[in-house]
Amino acid sequence: MKKKILSSLVLLFTLIVMFSVFLMPTNAQETDPTMKGLNESALKVTAFDTGGSYTNFIQTKVGLIVGIVLSFVGVLFLGLMIYAGITWMTAQGNDQQVTKAKTLMINSVIGIIIVFAAYAITAFIGNNFLG
Repeated sequence: MKKKILSSLVLLFTLIVMFSVFLMPTNAQETDPTMKGLNESALKVTAFDTGGSYTNFIQTKVGLIVGIVLSFVGVLFLGLMIYAGITWMTAQGNDQQVTKAKTLMINSVIGIIIVFAAYAITAFIGNNFLG
């Protein structure tokens, strides 16, 4: 039994090392001349501030807030799933605890689906009809 666990850990470590060697990040710079022209035009009409970003637009600020809220929702989802998993593992055959954990997992998944569906619908409407 210990040999199987040890060999599984060695295999897992080997796979992690292999993938970390093969999946090295690249630092490519943008060479698209279209973007350069768009950036120059945006600077001429003062759409950019001096830092080269859209920080003076209300849409950018709302987008940042939505991104932060979605990050918190993701963290909350992860926390609920971990809590439900621990509850299920420590149930020790108690059907009430197992049912509680299953219900919490199902409700968490439904909640995250609703949040991301609302975001997708809002983004679709915003991109296609408003702007």
